[in-house]
Amino acid sequence: MPKGRPGGNPNIAEHGFKQKYEWDEPCSAKMGLRLPPSLYEELKKIPDWHEKVRHAIAEIVEENSN
Repeated sequence: MPKGRPGGNPNIAEHGFKQKYEWDEPCSAKMGLRLPPSLYEELKKIPDWHEKVRHAIAEIVEENSN
């Protein structure tokens, strides 16, 4: 039995991947960081905390690269 709609979805561009953040390159590198559990729980309560941490790390790197 065929799957999907014959001819495909004409509106596929509306459902495709859209980059959420404006970085010059993909955020594909991983980094492990140990935190106290209480700090980690508070961090997770902050909306969009992943991106805020990325920006904070970028600022630290920029400050120390001069």
